[in-house]
Amino acid sequence: MSTQLLAFAMPGLPEMMIVLFVALLLFGGARLPSLMRNMGRSINEFKSGMSDQGDSDDVPQDSDSKSKPVV
Repeated sequence: MSTQLLAFAMPGLPEMMIVLFVALLLFGGARLPSLMRNMGRSINEFKSGMSDQGDSDDVPQDSDSKSKPVV
């Protein structure tokens, strides 16, 4: 049973270096920083969207603001 748990452990330094090397080969050194920056922005937007969605469910809607005409 302990060998099954070890199969799903976090990747170590050698595995991470292999992944970074393959990413460098695929995308090149010039595009890799911008790719990581865009990925970070996407993750931040996703997290803020998820927190906004959770907050909007708890806030009751004001029915008076919908019925008043905007001048």
